[in-house]
Amino acid sequence: MIKKFKSPYAAIALFSGGLDSILAVKWMQKAGYRIYPLCFLTPYMPIERAIESARANDIDLVVRDISVEHLEMMQEPGTIFGKNMNPCIDCHALMIRIAGNMLKELDAHYIVTGEVLGQRPMSQRKDAMNRVAKLSGYRDLIVRPLSQKLLRDTKPIIENWIDRNDMLDFSGRGRYRQLELAKELQILEYPAPAGGCLLTDKNYSLRLKDLMQHNQLDTLNMALLKYGRHFRIDAKTKLIIGRDENENDKLEELGAKIYLKAKEYTGPLGIVSTTKLDASILDTVLGIFWYYHPKAPKSGTVIMNNYKQIYEYACQKIDYESARKFRISFD
Repeated sequence: MIKKFKSPYAAIALFSGGLDSILAVKWMQKAGYRIYPLCFLTPYMPIERAIESARANDIDLVVRDISVEHLEMMQEPGTIFGKNMNPCIDCHALMIRIAGNMLKELDAHYIVTGEVLGQRPMSQRKDAMNRVAKLSGYRDLIVRPLSQKLLRDTKPIIENWIDRNDMLDFSGRGRYRQLELAKELQILEYPAPAGGCLLTDKNYSLRLKDLMQHNQLDTLNMALLKYGRHFRIDAKTKLIIGRDENENDKLEELGAKIYLKAKEYTGPLGIVSTTKLDASILDTVLGIFWYYHPKAPKSGTVIMNNYKQIYEYACQKIDYESARKFRISFD
């Protein structure tokens, strides 16, 4: 059976997997509008939450990788960062702009977001939302159905692509109205209201800033940021050490060129991120790596897999204070 829609005009809906984006999609679908939920992939926005939320709520998801565009924006954001390295306004504007550029591709006509007026202090004030809209280049095609009755009408409403009576007037940081709507729409599974963007994490942001300062923003280094303890050894060299078995597995899967393992003791995996490992800093790398084998003696042997060549090195455990001064961390 061919589904009949209330309007011939369709929308792309930005979908993060959080409750508000689920509500925006399901509310518009219930009202009879054709919606294409769209999730963006970047190195610091885990996509698993969006995929799980979409699956749990019978949402067909379109996924688009915008890592290149997002990294370019991070180099020179037009507005200030948030508390850490999160340029929320520029990020939202970029996503809306890319969604707008995809309208023709998906046979859609306007853009839906799940933003709620006043919910987030950085990006969901009215002035910030207006700035996002202006920066995106698609200001007059944006509809925010959860709060649209409190905002200026845009082209989809003015030209009756959608009915203004179908719009809502949610505002503020409380979530009771969202929870009531979730019950009404029979949305039973949704994630807790925690930020899904790693750019809001202070240690992740510190590591990202270090990469930017050393011009090392490549795909592998960005992927490595999510795991382990990080140490800046010199301008060319970083050491990453897994914190548990799961992180060891994740680090090994990423396909780095230089791996470290203890020869005779179970412990963390080490990754050396560099194009050339200088002999002058090798003792420091090995000493820090060996320090994170607490059950091992002060000296031992480390196996290095360097571009598939296997080497063994004797090493001495460095002391805590010496190791700490290389660590990229606030704690």
